[in-house]
Amino acid sequence: MIGTIRVFESEGFDPHRNLAIEQHLLETVEGGCCLLYLWQNARTVVIGRNQNAWAECRTTRLIEDGGKLARRLSGGGAVYHDLGNLNFTFLLREEDYDLQKQLSVIQTACAICGIETELSGRNDVLASGRKFSGNAFYHHEGRAYHHGTLLIDVDADAMARYLSPSKAKLQAKGVESVRSRIVNLKELNPALTVERLKAAMIRAFSEVYGLAVSAPAALDAARVEALAAHYASDAWLFGQKLPFTFRCESRFPWGGIELQLFVDRGVIQNAAVFTDDMDPDAAPKLKQTLCGCPFSLAAMAAHIEATSLPHARDLIQMLTEQEI
Repeated sequence: MIGTIRVFESEGFDPHRNLAIEQHLLETVEGGCCLLYLWQNARTVVIGRNQNAWAECRTTRLIEDGGKLARRLSGGGAVYHDLGNLNFTFLLREEDYDLQKQLSVIQTACAICGIETELSGRNDVLASGRKFSGNAFYHHEGRAYHHGTLLIDVDADAMARYLSPSKAKLQAKGVESVRSRIVNLKELNPALTVERLKAAMIRAFSEVYGLAVSAPAALDAARVEALAAHYASDAWLFGQKLPFTFRCESRFPWGGIELQLFVDRGVIQNAAVFTDDMDPDAAPKLKQTLCGCPFSLAAMAAHIEATSLPHARDLIQMLTEQEI
């Protein structure tokens, strides 16, 4: 049961340090506490944990323009951040996790600012039928976080300049619908600023939980710097690039997936799985089960079925269509 709520506001705009702070807060949040972390990134593309950086972001263009690429721990798709966007994270122990209550804080904050909202699916919040907040989730060793974006006055042209959604995603949603389904809250309340929404989030946090906000504990500076170096590393940002011998991709209602396999002497020696599936653990599980597996449809199907992955049938169907 939540008995303490705390708010931590980041003072900087570097995505790697902000993600490091987020992870450190997750590692240290105590039981019975819900911590609200508010943060902003300057000109950044943040990709999901299991996405292919080269496929999701025009990285050269972004870096040439002084922007940064970042990869988060949670699953889901790529998003663009600038100083017209406010990021939030709710961090707590799993036994205290309450997604509906956490989403209620966002909706209450918007109501304080005179904006009516509605929930859509598992991870979007809409205003006037358009998305202004996308949410993602991460659970690890008894702790969890729920984080997302709040679009206030984001540069939509820059968003289009740096993000490169797959052709399958564009075909599924339509180019015009991708553009039209996003809304800046400033369009609905011209007086709204990041600082006003930040204040409304803190007020709503207190109202929804019925508690006064307590001061956060001090950060471990050495731990934050070590994590920031990890988040800025090429190994984390870009991952392993395979000399693959087999590749296939498809898109399903739950997300898109690209599978790359390095096959030698009839056995899968290595695998790379890229996906915007909301579950950050699904791709590592699939990679683990395929490595060492004979490169045959029957063997791969059997290995995938044994994982009990929720989308196992879709994955087997995708492989079946390759006529291996």
